[in-house]
Amino acid sequence: MTSDRRVLVHASTEELAASVAARFITKTVDILDDLGSATIVLTGGRVGTAVLAAVNASPARDSIDWSRVSFWWGDERWLPRDDDERNEKQARDALLDHIAVPPENVHPFPATNDGIELDAAASRYEAELAAHGDESGMPRFDITFLGVGPDGHIASLFPHRSGISIDDCAVIPVRNSPKPPPERLSLTRPALNASERIWLVLAGADKASALGLALAGASRDEVPVAGIKGRKRTVFFVDAEAAAEVPEGLIAPSY
Repeated sequence: MTSDRRVLVHASTEELAASVAARFITKTVDILDDLGSATIVLTGGRVGTAVLAAVNASPARDSIDWSRVSFWWGDERWLPRDDDERNEKQARDALLDHIAVPPENVHPFPATNDGIELDAAASRYEAELAAHGDESGMPRFDITFLGVGPDGHIASLFPHRSGISIDDCAVIPVRNSPKPPPERLSLTRPALNASERIWLVLAGADKASALGLALAGASRDEVPVAGIKGRKRTVFFVDAEAAAEVPEGLIAPSY
């Protein structure tokens, strides 16, 4: 199955968040109509959280039947459950605590106060994925949100680290992360690339170089986002500053 790559440029971060939120609501309604359920993978960070807050603020928010939507995460910081730096906490505050999603449909990574160690936490999340998956051992991910770091990292897969090349499991423990906190949990590249649609949302001039290199064919080991591609579609939603080094021919006039 081929995958289109598109870059959609927005004038500001605020316009970017509102646009992605509107597209997410429309696409999720379509997925529910077509398939009966939808499975979403969330990210953290400033822009990812802004998108979820924009979904929550949208008058169309409850056009989605949230009882048929499940949520997972692409990565997580190894911190206590209620730590404000956890992607889960940010997502709950921005959206999940405000919608009628059943608790059993929300699948956060384990936390440090769950009474297990980091390696066991990775194994537990992989087992949870498999319990909700098909013969591939993975659930059907309909939309996966990812942020992109200035170094080109995605989830907690960093440049020049072994994580980006691991292909024999779905979840890995991450230690000595170049970005704090040092310990994390992350889906692997094959797990992310099993997604039907990957939506990468990024803003700011500090992201321009990584985005330009990824679209120019850089190595996934040098720029991990270069190795990310959804099965059906890969869309980069960016603001004007982040798009500074994107070749004009790759910028889509519309989605």
